[in-house]
Amino acid sequence: MVKTQGRRGEVAVELHTGIPDRFTPGFKLLALGKDDRRVDLQIEDVWPHKGSLVLKFAGIDSISQAELLVGCELQVARSERAQLEPGWTYVSDLIGCKVFDGSREIGEVRDVRFGAGEAPLLEVQSGGQTHEVPYAEAYLLKVDLAAKRIEMQLPEGMLDLSAPLTAEEKQEQRQK
Repeated sequence: MVKTQGRRGEVAVELHTGIPDRFTPGFKLLALGKDDRRVDLQIEDVWPHKGSLVLKFAGIDSISQAELLVGCELQVARSERAQLEPGWTYVSDLIGCKVFDGSREIGEVRDVRFGAGEAPLLEVQSGGQTHEVPYAEAYLLKVDLAAKRIEMQLPEGMLDLSAPLTAEEKQEQRQK
């Protein structure tokens, strides 16, 4: 949820779904906070506004209550998910998958971020290092959710873009 909208507890949401018409009064959702706390919510009212949706939830009746939801991720219960077309994947199913570039294992998907470009970014953890890998069709070879495996063909040097700076690179930046 992006921000509060209005004075009666409404929130504006950024959608990452191809079926926004599912969000109707009575529809139940989960709000996942940054602290991994989940809150059950039920839509009371919904309307489009400036390219996003505004949701009013039952029991959220003030700006201060709505502010607690800002930054939360809305989730649909697995049992309520719509059937996807072949080749489509729910983002939440990618968490925990191992990512491979050819035969080399890069690491495990810990999170998926939106808003950094057209493709979502997979945050892939490998030891103490985190790589940001675009989940783009151009790089994707195969997704096997049952085996928790994502096979990609990444451009040469892509993983170096999100690598931590070397001591030499840090020194160069200080000199500038």
